[in-house]
Amino acid sequence: MNIKKYLWSIVEDNTTQKGKVFDFFIQVLIFSSLLAFSIETLPNLSDWSIILLKSFETFCIYVFLVEYFLRVFVAKNPFKYIFSFYGIIDFLAIAPYFLSSFVDLRFLRVFRIFRIFRVLKLVRYNKAIRRLGIAAKEVKEEVMLFLIVTFILIFVVSAGIYFFENEAQPDKFQSVFHSMWWTIVTLTTVGYGDVYPITVGGKIFTFFILILGLGIVTVPAGLVASSLSKAREIE
Repeated sequence: MNIKKYLWSIVEDNTTQKGKVFDFFIQVLIFSSLLAFSIETLPNLSDWSIILLKSFETFCIYVFLVEYFLRVFVAKNPFKYIFSFYGIIDFLAIAPYFLSSFVDLRFLRVFRIFRIFRVLKLVRYNKAIRRLGIAAKEVKEEVMLFLIVTFILIFVVSAGIYFFENEAQPDKFQSVFHSMWWTIVTLTTVGYGDVYPITVGGKIFTFFILILGLGIVTVPAGLVASSLSKAREIE
């Protein structure tokens, strides 16, 4: 039996029984490692709890390491896999552990935050997310055009509110760039309330911008919804 083909049927082919078991095991391990990561942040953990969590972390890392090398081994083009989205995510899930384990430098502890990237490993196993990828390809040109128009709109609105409010609130609307914070939170209908217009012209201007902001939220949602429907048909 071809060992590479056999391993591929387990690691990459989730239609086989062994492939399904492998996928399920990795998914459970990802969730468990994320739970352990969260528990580690709790204060006043006992010594035995810390030892247990570290031991489990080590176990997870070596399983993910074996999985990573298996995927490299069974890939038709190993380098393509290594530099692919999934390959990078798989690498980020294991690299921080070895960096923090073998190099005793405090600043390298920041790499531990990349452990949260393990949640992205679940993307590999989710059909809905694959459909989302297909949908993104379908509407990428429309979304790109929408983003360009949005950036232009942010600049125009920032300039508009600046001219309305600069004299009344020179500390908050110092320039067009300072006004962009108000523009973004207003167009996205968040409205934190830390910066707001006080002039009559600024309030009227804001009224129309708020109505415009509803379109900023609904347009991409409509694009994604329609493209997801098409993705279901394609798949």
